Amino acid sequence: MECKITENKGICNCTYPCSRKGICCECLHYHRKMGQLPACYFSAEAEKTYDRSIENYLNSR
Repeated sequence: MECKITENKGICNCTYPCSRKGICCECLHYHRKMGQLPACYFSAEAEKTYDRSIENYLNSR
């Protein structure tokens, strides 16, 4: 399967500048390894905090 980086960037709500933007499989792997969730799990307001913890996700629901 081919990665659709341009399309992914169009729907990605992450505002943090990083090399994984639009490469969802790498983003998911990175955040999972860190015990976190990627920005796409968070509302726009919660995403701006850059706190990707699972605890923050549960508290922002």
